[in-house]
Amino acid sequence: MTTTPVRIDAHHHLWRYTPEQYGWITDPMRLLRRDFMPQDLKPLLDRAGIAGTVLVQARQTLEETDWMLQQADQVSSIRGVVGWAPIGAVEFPEILKSLQRNKKLKGLRHLIQDEPDDEFILDPAFNRGIRAIRDSGLVYDIMVRAHQLAPTLSFMDLHPDQPFVLDHCAKPVIRKDEREPWGRYMRELARRPNLVCKISGLATEADWQHWTPAALEPYWQVVLEAFGPDRLLFATDWPVALLATSYQRWVDTVAEWTAPLSASERDAIWGGNAVRVYSL
Repeated sequence: MTTTPVRIDAHHHLWRYTPEQYGWITDPMRLLRRDFMPQDLKPLLDRAGIAGTVLVQARQTLEETDWMLQQADQVSSIRGVVGWAPIGAVEFPEILKSLQRNKKLKGLRHLIQDEPDDEFILDPAFNRGIRAIRDSGLVYDIMVRAHQLAPTLSFMDLHPDQPFVLDHCAKPVIRKDEREPWGRYMRELARRPNLVCKISGLATEADWQHWTPAALEPYWQVVLEAFGPDRLLFATDWPVALLATSYQRWVDTVAEWTAPLSASERDAIWGGNAVRVYSL
């Protein structure tokens, strides 16, 4: 008897929109200025044959983390949550213990990409918190842009035993067709066996209206070569991805890229790796 491989969207968001809480949604992104709830996502998952998801924070508040965990408790397709907590705070270990009472919490994330200090990731208090995450067994999602990869390498070497997930391929500057030094840093990062990478966010780093799968494929080839199929996770970044692509178009794009791989390699990227990494 064979089982059908499970498909997982390893990165999406949900929110009830208010201008005050989602100030990062600027005017060019105004199509995101509405609610995005599980009932909006369900038909997209069904069409794509995706059985489960990882819900990821979009605001840096404990209130949102609690709300996401409530959603996960109510919606069977949400297999895990990557939330936010004040990692650098002295009280973080106690907060972490409280959050972990809900077993749907699988990881934490901080929006390092938005920090004005490009070396924020090396902040001593922040790294003290990362050591506490290691002892908890949770994953940490690294959210940086391409220009922040040098300190990210140094950061990773401080935590060789912490499982890390790199979000959105570290956001290469695709609009300017910049592949280096991003590619060199990605290959160097991939030498750390405790890091995996999500295949998401590339279309939104390109020209939203005119990108093509062929134009993005060189970036896919870099991460495939660097990480290999056993350390890549399919993800959509819905609804943020709607700025540049429909849900199904991104599914179809990744399907096109992964078609030359073996069946077992495709199964790993489309769900197996996410189940393993996030303990779904």
